[in-house]
Amino acid sequence: MMFLVRNQVPQWKNHCRFSVNTMLSGHRFYKHLLSGRKCVSKNTKTSVSCSYSTEQNDTLPSIKQLSDARVIYAVAAALGHNKESHPESSARVPAIVKALEKMELTPKFRGSDILELQNFNLASVDDIASVHAKAYVSGLEKAMDQASKKGLILIEGSGPTYATSTTFHESLVAAGAGLALVDSVVAASKNQLDPPTAFALIRPPGHHAIPKGPMGFCVFGNVAIAARHAQRVHGLKRVFIIDFDVHHGNGTNDAFLDDPDIFFLSTHQDGSYPGTGKFDEIGIGAGEGATLNLPLPGGSGDTAMRTVFDEVIVPCAQRFKPDIILVSAGYDGHVLDPLASLQFTTGTYYMLASNIKQLAKDLCGGRCVFFLEGGYNLDSLSHSVADSFRAFLGEPSLAAEFDDPAILYEEPSTRVKQAIQRVKHIHSL
Repeated sequence: MMFLVRNQVPQWKNHCRFSVNTMLSGHRFYKHLLSGRKCVSKNTKTSVSCSYSTEQNDTLPSIKQLSDARVIYAVAAALGHNKESHPESSARVPAIVKALEKMELTPKFRGSDILELQNFNLASVDDIASVHAKAYVSGLEKAMDQASKKGLILIEGSGPTYATSTTFHESLVAAGAGLALVDSVVAASKNQLDPPTAFALIRPPGHHAIPKGPMGFCVFGNVAIAARHAQRVHGLKRVFIIDFDVHHGNGTNDAFLDDPDIFFLSTHQDGSYPGTGKFDEIGIGAGEGATLNLPLPGGSGDTAMRTVFDEVIVPCAQRFKPDIILVSAGYDGHVLDPLASLQFTTGTYYMLASNIKQLAKDLCGGRCVFFLEGGYNLDSLSHSVADSFRAFLGEPSLAAEFDDPAILYEEPSTRVKQAIQRVKHIHSL
């Protein structure tokens, strides 16, 4: 979820830059906590629900609500975490919500089939510290004072990961939404064989955030934090993470390098940011073999991804035998997305959502939670997420109404085949 910043760097140079060491110097802790609110995006005029609670006694949806639902989602739009003209902007989640409304994929139109989780707790500092260094967490909290004064600060050295005065708080909200969805799916799975599939429509995204700090638009590792939560709170020892963002999820990769109980599988465009995710990055120590990285050549599209799913993802998951599947769902591999050059379509994302849902049903009692990562063309992002919802519901794809086959070109099938064969050899698939 990254892009070249040549054109943007000059306009960012006037903003204050912070390293973790700077963050840790002398600023009082930022305590911007709200009990709940209704947000309105200036970009889309769409009303976005982002209710949450700072209390610790919130309850999950009722057993009946969970048993009736086929899809459960939570919204954390982080409207205060925004920089105009930045691709990772506050317009992203409202665009998705607007599309879900327009396409009648919300509780208003679907009744009990679709459940929006409207009240959930913020993630605690301990939750965040299960993945990130406490010095980073406290340093970012302290930096909010400076963000309030400056309006915008850079928190990744000279990189393009920014923060505003609300970033720390809204990042806790985003992570908390993911934890609440894990709780809900686990609760539902205790009473039914086919629990709802969950989707955290959240930002800031997370899969680039490394244990020691932010990176690549990402603040906290939402998927990684949810994985530790699933283990610690629910006793779900074996967690299978699928990351189909166009960029390598280096932060999630690094968080679990030596952990044999969390399998991280990433498909991404070869040579794209951040330059990690090579074939031979397979984990270390006890975790060796529990990391699989598959860099795909530019131009790879629907055919490539269908083959990857059948020949790589399925056998990996079957061999690992997970207790839950978590998904870093990045939609920046879409052919219309400006930040990379894969040729995924809305139909590709429908296929992935449908197949991953079935994989979870086959292997881990249907326990599956998607987390929004990248996706910067608002049209392709919103249509692809909407079609993912249709996949969760078991309804036909409407991708043909949006996708334009005329803009696609021939996939590099020979190079794709070579990449798949190489990763299958390394991992004995």
